[in-house]
Amino acid sequence: MAQRLATEYIKASLRLSEVQMAEFVHRIGDPHVRQRIKVLDGGGQEVVLEDDQGEELHLPFDRKDGYYICEASFRLVNPPITNVMRRLFAAYKGTGIVNRIYNGFVVMYHYEEGRVRKITEYNGDTPKIVFEYKNTVEELQRLYRSNEVEMEIHRIQRGINELLDLRISVKDEPSINEIDTQLRLYTQRLFALEA
Repeated sequence: MAQRLATEYIKASLRLSEVQMAEFVHRIGDPHVRQRIKVLDGGGQEVVLEDDQGEELHLPFDRKDGYYICEASFRLVNPPITNVMRRLFAAYKGTGIVNRIYNGFVVMYHYEEGRVRKITEYNGDTPKIVFEYKNTVEELQRLYRSNEVEMEIHRIQRGINELLDLRISVKDEPSINEIDTQLRLYTQRLFALEA
């Protein structure tokens, strides 16, 4: 199994309510990582995480519209602080790009509101999509609401009615055969659409 060398958070953002901010600082859950809080001007706070090996992470939260907002980019090396940040980022619905760097390749995770939406592996210059979220329920609902099929069915039915009226009035055999061919095509398409 590949050894992770570092984890980079690029344009990572967290948006916490006051209650969530109070929970955030007490949710570390790792005996090897300590936290401290610095109060900043304007009501903001800086959460500092430090592990037993001395690696520190400074997360500045600005106070805006009743929320604490942190937007930062940083690199972590040690597993304890990296794991704590991964859990906090997912729990508090973080958004951003997280690169997990291994010897010879990088795995890029795209997060939206704490959920992984895309995973891409970069091995040299060649990117390979490992996972991509597709909202199939939303796509099916959009298709269900779409009335394009119903409109085409209505057009075909109108065309069939016009051809049947024309067939009654036409007397020559070649014209009747041509109308019958067109009716057969309309019927096949109508059957496919209604299925």
